[in-house]
Amino acid sequence: MGPELEVKLEEKSIKPTTMRLLVLKKLVDSNVAISLNDLESKFDRADKATLYRTLKTFEKKKLIHSIEDGTGAVKYALCEEGCACEPKDQHTHFHCIKCNETYCLTQSKIPAASIPAGFNALSVSMVYQGVCNKCS
Repeated sequence: MGPELEVKLEEKSIKPTTMRLLVLKKLVDSNVAISLNDLESKFDRADKATLYRTLKTFEKKKLIHSIEDGTGAVKYALCEEGCACEPKDQHTHFHCIKCNETYCLTQSKIPAASIPAGFNALSVSMVYQGVCNKCS
């Protein structure tokens, strides 16, 4: 693991422990969103609670974002540089019904919607379901 991963964590005020560096490397190397169970299968000696706390720390510090893609398992992916995880930063996702992978479509921002007075949107989600380019 290179020093750039440590720097990435330190920029978000996250202490770069070995497990955090391993999880971050897996997220960086992956082109799809990953679930806690995916990580657990990759790190067979890691405690599930440690992996969960690592993901939650990354999410709280806005290093990653969570995606509920309709499969029942929350998945996680790296945030774009400069993302504050506010509704204006949100992008769409694509879940492939054949390979079960979920992709961030960062070029496709979720359009702002008019919501009634008195409502305060904290997050927004949009997931396309279909067949990805690898499975087509």
